[in-house]
Amino acid sequence: MDRDRVETVSLRWLRRLVIAAFLLVTVFPFYYMLVLSVRPVERLLLDPGALVVGLGELTVATYAEVLRATDDGGQGFVTFIRTSGVVALAATLLTLVVAIPGAYAVSRLRFFGRRQVDFLFLAVYLFPSIVIAIPLFVVFTRAGLRGSLLGLVLVYISQTLPVSVYMLKNYFETIPLSLEESAAIDGAGRLGIIRRISLPLAAPSIMAVALYDFMIAWNEFLFALLFLVDKPHRWTVSLGLAQLADGVEVPKTVLMAGSVILTLPIVLLFFASERLLTEGLTSGAEKG
Repeated sequence: MDRDRVETVSLRWLRRLVIAAFLLVTVFPFYYMLVLSVRPVERLLLDPGALVVGLGELTVATYAEVLRATDDGGQGFVTFIRTSGVVALAATLLTLVVAIPGAYAVSRLRFFGRRQVDFLFLAVYLFPSIVIAIPLFVVFTRAGLRGSLLGLVLVYISQTLPVSVYMLKNYFETIPLSLEESAAIDGAGRLGIIRRISLPLAAPSIMAVALYDFMIAWNEFLFALLFLVDKPHRWTVSLGLAQLADGVEVPKTVLMAGSVILTLPIVLLFFASERLLTEGLTSGAEKG
């Protein structure tokens, strides 16, 4: 074998090893969490390191306990999931309603301070969330929004809007300007151009931003704790999971079942939208 052949084979196997290592690091914790969630607690105490569970050992009692209402002796995760779904969906939709026209304006229109917009958007993330948590808590308390889901949605919008505008703005800039000019020559107005040209071509980026916004709102803990700590009936799923983690009397199998319930919607949503996230709809949009 010549040198080129040796290097090619070596790099091919090295790439496979690196991919396998990354898969092991990312998939194994979730797999072990899933295994713990379907094992009886007494079997877990006897053999906590088992990675394979026999069919006769599988149980869904932990999931039943997590999802059962608190009045029936469960953990009430159905209510938590419903609340998190409403909050995350509302925050995502409202963020997109503001971010899409804002990103289009920044990418296409000319106005004073346009060059500084990118820095201003990203400057929000130079400060940790805890720095703005107390001012937001004071403002929302005086406005009567502390303890309400509307206040929590507004906080999530303020957290995700800057990066959403930044991501969409970069994608809008990749759309050929000649397509919009052709539509304008045909008589289309600005709103018509956005609806018929820009939005369909930007669908992958919009889906990626929506997934990012939903994931942030679904998993967020600090602001949910700060605004809803005294309203247990309005807790999100992350607060419910923290309650399980703090409970000494709660078996770890139940905690793992709650962790799976918290993680599974995001995983399913990602795989369901993977095609739109990876497909380049602008490929071949302009030729010649």
